[in-house]
Formats: sequence, structure tokens, C-alpha cells
Amino acid sequence: METLHTVGSPALWGGFIAFVIAMLALDLGVFHRHAHVVKFKEALGWSVVWISMALLFNVGIWWKFGSELGVQFLTGYLIEKSLSVDNIFVFVVIFSALRIPALYQHRVLFWGILSALVLRAIMIFAGVAMLERFHWLIYVFGAFLILTGVKLFLQRNKEDHPEDGWLMKFARRTIPSTQEFDGHHFFKKENARWLATPLFMALLLVEASDVIFALDSIPAIFAVTRDPFIVFTSNIFAILGLRSMFFLLAGAVEKFSYLKVGLSGVLIFVGVKMAIVDVVKIPPFVSLGVIAAMLAASIVASLIKNRNTPPVPSVTAAGQDLSKPSKA
Repeated sequence: METLHTVGSPALWGGFIAFVIAMLALDLGVFHRHAHVVKFKEALGWSVVWISMALLFNVGIWWKFGSELGVQFLTGYLIEKSLSVDNIFVFVVIFSALRIPALYQHRVLFWGILSALVLRAIMIFAGVAMLERFHWLIYVFGAFLILTGVKLFLQRNKEDHPEDGWLMKFARRTIPSTQEFDGHHFFKKENARWLATPLFMALLLVEASDVIFALDSIPAIFAVTRDPFIVFTSNIFAILGLRSMFFLLAGAVEKFSYLKVGLSGVLIFVGVKMAIVDVVKIPPFVSLGVIAAMLAASIVASLIKNRNTPPVPSVTAAGQDLSKPSKA
């Protein structure tokens, strides 16, 4: 197998991983040491922090390795950030269907995203290694992204019900569980027997959904760059900001009615770029401009539609306040 080429030295890899660990420890150990409902202002503040850190890191990449890699990181980050919005749609459904109190949603997302960091690292290195050895896989990835983009467009109005999927049915049959909450705990002891609480079931669905979305997002960034360091860091920065983005957009995610159209366009574009990579080389600046334009157009179109559509009163699932545990 060929050696993977990367601009990241061992020191850079070690420094970045140490930074991620430190930020996660600060997040859980200091800012969210005690469970609380994450309000809009706090979510906005953390979103600004994560985006600012990603952009500062981008400036560092640009300064140290040049404009081409700088644009590759920014394009990869934009792809991962935009596709992660699709995760939010699913997270909203999961928390609503399982009646997860807003008080504990951050804890579920924290541990779900922590495991996602490890899984994505494995998938990234495996993907890069496979492309280094089997170049023809680039066409397979391209075709897969095109088909995924078309499917997303055709099913853009379809409602997701992950709580009724095979994973949840299998988990409920094989894992002793209860419908009762025990504070922020994933398991509770009842009659000398440990039972999984709804928080653990939500965690399973969050992790499973991230794996599914990673199958789209990771091949997509391979259309931009195959450098493991650029792929990994842009991916991780997008994931780290996912929790704050969830609490920022969860209540308004349904207002972006054309966002899935934009995301499908992005997937089809990067899929075509991968499929024709040996015939036509699309410059990084062009890719960045096309992807940014597609996302901006879908957001603007959504806002125009909302402005011309009378507001409809919204309620939580079954009219229940998700900030309070349900009495199962």
C-alpha cells in the first residue's frame, strides 16, 4: 500500500488532537458540568466560537501551506457544515419521538458526537488509503454521491422516523430498557437489573444517523482533497460545532424548506466532479464558489417563501413540553 501523503506533521496532528480533547473537556467539565437547557443566546455564542476557531485555523493553513490548501480546507468545511444541517433534521425527530427533555439533549449530543469523532477518523483514513491503492473507487464514490443527491431531492419532503427503524426495534428486543428517565443517566438500576433509559436509546440513534450521514459527507470532501490532515480537521471542526448549531436552529429548521434542494445540488456537483476528475480538473476556487452559491440560493429562497407564507402555530410532538420528562 502506498504511503499516505499529508501536510500535517506529527506535531501538527498531536497539537490538533490535544486541542480537540481540551475543548471537549472544557465543554463538559466546565460549561456543561451541570445539566441545563441550552438557550438561543448560549447556542449563538458557542456557534460563533466554533466558526471563528475554524476560520482562524483556515487562516493558519493558508499562511503555512498556501492558498490552494487554504481553499481546500474552507471548501471541505463548508461542505461538512452544510451537510451536517441534515443531521439536525433527524436529531429534532429523535428527541421529539423519544420525548427527550431539553435539559438532557446536550448530554446525548456530546457523547454521540464524541464517538462520531473516532468513527469519522477511522472512515477518513480507510477512505484515503483505499483511494491511494484503488484509484477507480473515485468513480464509485462519485456515482454514489450523484445517486444520493438525486434521492435527497426526490425525498426532500419525506418525513424521517428513525425511532421506528430496524436499529431501534433490534435494540429494544436485545437491550433491557425502560421508558422511565433517571435524570441524566443512560442506565438505571431497577430490581437489581440495569436498564437502558430513553437517553441511551436516543444516543444509539444519534450515533447511527451520524454514521449514515458520514457515508455521504466523507466521500464528498474527497472530491476537494485527499490530504488526510485537511479532510480530518475540516470534518472535526464541522462536528464540534454541530451541537451549538442544533440548539441554534432546532426550532427553525423547518423554515429552511429549500435547504435539502441545495444540499442535493451540492452532492450531485461534487459527485460529478469526482466522476470527471481524470478528464476535467475543476479548480478549488470554482468548487468553493459553486457550493457557496447553491447553499446561499437555497437559504434565500427559503426565506422568501417564509416571508410570503402566513405563520402556522407550531407545537412539540404530541403537544408535550420537551423540557420536562414524560411520565411513561
